[in-house]
Amino acid sequence: MDLNPGNLIAWIIVGFLAGWLAATVSRGGGFGCLGNTAIGLAGAIIGGLLFSALGIEGTAGFFGSIIIASIGAALLLVIGGLIGGRR
Repeated sequence: MDLNPGNLIAWIIVGFLAGWLAATVSRGGGFGCLGNTAIGLAGAIIGGLLFSALGIEGTAGFFGSIIIASIGAALLLVIGGLIGGRR
């Protein structure tokens, strides 16, 4: 994997958008800029592992990456809600 500044910025943008999208869909609001990015990046890892386990692999592109990361982030928020409960 090549970690150049362009890829790092793309990962941050994908993480922010995916975290914001997942938080908006699952709880009606985001977690702020850093929270959305952290949830989105964790969701990208979870989504990538999930899709790989299902045998869906390949290059997804920018928008495909946002969708996969959003699915992973939503799954993370659902599991977190089940474990932590509602406040």
